[in-house]
Amino acid sequence: MKRILLTIAYDGTNYSGWQKQKDEAVITVEGELTKALRQLFRNPALECIGASRTDAGVHALGQRAVIDVETSIPAEKIPLAIRSFLPADIVVTKAEEVAEAFHPRFDCVKKTYEYRFWNAPAKNPKERLYSAYVQKPLDVERMNEGAKAFLGTHDFAAFCAAGAQVSTTVRTIFDCHVEKQGESVRILVTGDGFLYNMVRILAGTLLAVGMGRLEPKAVAAIIAGKDRRAAGQTAEPQGLTLLEIFYDEKDLYGAAKN
Repeated sequence: MKRILLTIAYDGTNYSGWQKQKDEAVITVEGELTKALRQLFRNPALECIGASRTDAGVHALGQRAVIDVETSIPAEKIPLAIRSFLPADIVVTKAEEVAEAFHPRFDCVKKTYEYRFWNAPAKNPKERLYSAYVQKPLDVERMNEGAKAFLGTHDFAAFCAAGAQVSTTVRTIFDCHVEKQGESVRILVTGDGFLYNMVRILAGTLLAVGMGRLEPKAVAAIIAGKDRRAAGQTAEPQGLTLLEIFYDEKDLYGAAKN
């Protein structure tokens, strides 16, 4: 039995999020991936364990999941082998054998997300599924000033949507900055973990800063106040992409490979 770590990219537009649902009529990324894996390995009981639960409409370039499987297919050949079993908007980009004890969620050390706004006088139809549209010019310098408040370890209760089931709302943000590339404004944020809708609320708050509705220095006060009502609106899902999930090599491969 081998434990295989998959890296998955997907366009989340047509899916009700990553996580497989009890109702099989609800189409999810994990559900489609599981069906494809069962076909490839001819194992109707095969399951995969995902690293992150993205919401409906959210995209990924670096989602991770593991499977336990008996197979003669070399791990590096799995992306090619599974291609014909998957819809065109889901791709396994990498596969590698990892330690038996490795867990994609519990062993994660940090994740990077991108949130994109299309900031122009007119909408771009090619961006409608991958960016949130904002017509009013955004002040990226102000947004970066506000983004500094997120750095470090804080209680992010003000940036957690209702209904989240977590033991703590404390998280550590290693990097948060805003970039402008032409008419695209990108928020890049890396942390040890994120609360339910945390990145989208963070993006909505920095949007308010960029539009002049909120002062950059107010972001720190919102974090300290721990009141969800004080933070910005939850930004639309299509602007969010899970870029990468990071692990320590000792967790990935075990002590024997170090």
